[in-house]
Amino acid sequence: MNQTLEESTVSIEAFRTETRSWIEANCPQGARGPGQIPFGSSQVALTQDVAAWLQAMVSRGFTVPTWPKEYGGAGLERAEYDVLVDELKRAGARTPLTGRGVNYIGPTILEFGTDAQKAKWLPICARGEGAWAMGYSEPGAGSDLASLNTRAVKEGDHYRINGSKMWTSDATLCDYIFVLVRTSPEKPKHEGISLMLVDMRQPGVTVSPIQLISGASPFCETHFSDAVVPLEDVIGGIDRGWTVGKRLLQFERSTHAGINISGSQGGRSEKSQMPALVARYVSSQAGQLSDPALRRWLTEFEMNSHAQRITQRRAIEELSSRAPGFTSSAVKLTNALNIQDGDELLVAAM
Repeated sequence: MNQTLEESTVSIEAFRTETRSWIEANCPQGARGPGQIPFGSSQVALTQDVAAWLQAMVSRGFTVPTWPKEYGGAGLERAEYDVLVDELKRAGARTPLTGRGVNYIGPTILEFGTDAQKAKWLPICARGEGAWAMGYSEPGAGSDLASLNTRAVKEGDHYRINGSKMWTSDATLCDYIFVLVRTSPEKPKHEGISLMLVDMRQPGVTVSPIQLISGASPFCETHFSDAVVPLEDVIGGIDRGWTVGKRLLQFERSTHAGINISGSQGGRSEKSQMPALVARYVSSQAGQLSDPALRRWLTEFEMNSHAQRITQRRAIEELSSRAPGFTSSAVKLTNALNIQDGDELLVAAM
């Protein structure tokens, strides 16, 4: 047993050495530190360094390192994944790919998809060949999602979708959308829903940006008018969309909580930038902020941030033994509260 443990340790350290050398040799300077991160959109041009970094990571399966190799991943064990993330952080390398493809729908297909669906869609997600929108909420179905009315009617070897989805983030830049649709209106509302994959580039899909008071339009209304979906692009089976859709939401929550291990955690640094940001606006004396109230606030913020990171690590460890559950939602909530506190701290410092 000790020999096995020793061999495992040697293997991990060999992987660390090889990975460190590979990152140094293949990560361009323009893909280190803050900057552009691809999310798969065919409408967003990548800088030369960012594109080169994405292709290099794709070649190693490192955009989705825990996915099986046959679907574009690297098949890494948990310990190897941890090493990869550590080495990306060490080099200051940005994550090569993020978005709903690798974080939401990809893991969902990996769990619920058929072999044919996995072979078709997962490599596309892993290579970042298309950005994904999320079609859940509707004008009359927000908090009561199961009351959705967007219909999908079977016609031969495909479905035709009619209806609208609200608050589809980034829809103007997306190539595909996964949608919850009603396939059996005669059934109880939770039982007649299916999850389908829709190509947004077809004539039957139109997107209307929703302008916010800021003038920006990150959210959209997406309309379906006889949009076509092949039968083979129904994930999890007909009328099983409520189960599949809830599972996808768990992946969404775990992503926002920073605990999704599909791979897009990448090289995110854990070093807080808040002390340096506050110092831009507040004078210091003897290396400390001159304002005692802000100094105390900053200290509390840093303590909460550290506790948040520890909780994230604990939640990630839990994922190795079971699927993401309520923990991811709790971490997402506390993370949002901490971000809000940080914003208020900066406003006070200004």
